Amino acid sequence: MYSERLVGFYQTKREEILATIRLLVENETPSDDKARLDAFAELLAKRYTKVGFHVDVIPNPDAGNHLRAVFANPAYVADPTIKPALILCHFDTVWPVGSLATHPYRIDEQGWAYGPGIFDMQSSLALVEYVIAGVQEMGLRLPRPVVLLATSDEETGSHTSQRLIEYEARQSAYVLVMESPLPGGVIKTARKGTGHFEVEITGRAAHAGVEPEKGISAIQELAHQILALHKLTDMQAGTTVNVGVVSGGTRSNVVAPHAKAIIDVRAWTAGEMDRVRHAIRGLTPVLAGAKITTHDGGGRPPLERKVTAELFHQAQTIGAKVGLDLKEGATGGGSDGNLTGALGIPTLDGLGVPGHGAHADHEHIEVDQIAGRLALLTGLLMELRA
Repeated sequence: MYSERLVGFYQTKREEILATIRLLVENETPSDDKARLDAFAELLAKRYTKVGFHVDVIPNPDAGNHLRAVFANPAYVADPTIKPALILCHFDTVWPVGSLATHPYRIDEQGWAYGPGIFDMQSSLALVEYVIAGVQEMGLRLPRPVVLLATSDEETGSHTSQRLIEYEARQSAYVLVMESPLPGGVIKTARKGTGHFEVEITGRAAHAGVEPEKGISAIQELAHQILALHKLTDMQAGTTVNVGVVSGGTRSNVVAPHAKAIIDVRAWTAGEMDRVRHAIRGLTPVLAGAKITTHDGGGRPPLERKVTAELFHQAQTIGAKVGLDLKEGATGGGSDGNLTGALGIPTLDGLGVPGHGAHADHEHIEVDQIAGRLALLTGLLMELRA
């Protein structure tokens, strides 16, 4: 069977794959640098075109350009007309330009490869390239086309790519998200939804020493609201409401006329997200005369297990054929898989190379896991049914 030779084949490509990963890591792509993101999209376009993708770079005036690539060569795709498999990647990172000076690409004595964004998720961009090249070199035949969507703004909330992601997902049979896995290579079958809110309080300024009774303290009102907001947390349900940033007032001798809180919400289910959203929108003042304004900054809906379970069970069987004992887990962080799962499209997340330290100084991948992950992705594209 093809599965018996996949790992060995990709092991022979080890040095070539590592060179590609290094190239991608050393082209720094912070989310806020459009020029670098656009140049990186062109770099990817050239590489993906070379391995047989039909590539379109999608102009984006508000952030980096996005990239859409289609592999539907009838010599290697049994039916190019049916719904494709959608692969989601992003190429923006949280690392500012210059990070390579303090966090250079390197491989240590344990066989761990380090570098800014290597785990989240530049190495995954290389996986997609080598899987499509491998399918052709090994003479394999995929059942359906493959569409790759590589976006430039995942780390900042996917504000310019969300509609594109959702559109492509609706046209697809299933979605494979190349985000980093949980420790041990664990596949992500559930993610919390995320919400971002602001609560602004308007009070009335007054001299704090001369006539404080004429003022309405926005800070005092905000203190009441912070207590109410934190009461929305339900640890048993896995719902958290965190007031993470507060600001307000002008001077210590002035009753504060304004105050603001920035809030992060996380929940496992759409119902819980709706409960908290409704409660925040319905906040009422405690102090007479105070006014509350709420702003919903959006977020991502939960990725619920009901849209991942069937794909995961298939993935376990496929993984076993290439020597992987796949496990599943859940995480409180969001990804673009949240967007596709909320549409009811079968979605599997956390398919990148195992490692640790996303966004951290020790961010790395485990080099000896690359071949297995390539074999898994190849097997998924060959055998998944949705």
